[in-house]
Amino acid sequence: MEQNKENMMVAALENGSVIDHIPTDKLFTIVQLLDLEKFKEEVVIANNLKSQVMGKKGLIKISGKFFSEAEISKLAVVCPNIRLTVIKDYEVKEKREVTLPEELTNIVKCANPVCITNNEPMKTVFYRKDMETLKCRYCGKEQKLKDIKLK
Repeated sequence: MEQNKENMMVAALENGSVIDHIPTDKLFTIVQLLDLEKFKEEVVIANNLKSQVMGKKGLIKISGKFFSEAEISKLAVVCPNIRLTVIKDYEVKEKREVTLPEELTNIVKCANPVCITNNEPMKTVFYRKDMETLKCRYCGKEQKLKDIKLK
């Protein structure tokens, strides 16, 4: 039986993005990071959904929102390995796993108080050392993802 997508309790997304496979403890961090409480279009936030892979997961559907690479990099710092799906005209146009990029520019704040990036008006640059550690280009300070502060 074909369902009318627009008459479902939570309407299918005509155009926008879905962030899926969010660990439940990171869901509201992402909501805050994306400033979704101020978003004017429809936003669906679901938590503790059953997941065969994760046990439980979170999901966010955002109508009319398409992410820039900088926004995707921020998501990757906060929550690597989430899945991002782009929907256009009710059809999946792109589905990708968000991973931590090799280089992050002007996204992460250096934890070293004497780093030049904390004392001069300049962009930060971090390199991915491994999937849990970033290293500042300028002072060499290594930071674990769990301790990162975003700019």
